[in-house]
Amino acid sequence: MRTDVEIKHDGYQAIFEKLDIVEAEKFITLLRRDKFDYTKWREHLFESMSLEELSIQAMNHWRKKKDGEMP
Repeated sequence: MRTDVEIKHDGYQAIFEKLDIVEAEKFITLLRRDKFDYTKWREHLFESMSLEELSIQAMNHWRKKKDGEMP
């Protein structure tokens, strides 16, 4: 099992891969300011996708990870 520090590090790294420094800081501030409920957010994350679409995305993710394209 990974440590909290490792998870935080990878989380920040993922954010900075998609956002520039200002956007990343804004994103982190928004999460802290809002009463963000991750569990509720996850409940609705895939509701607009069919089971087939979700399966395809999961398999593509798995293949990339297996082929070493992702850490």
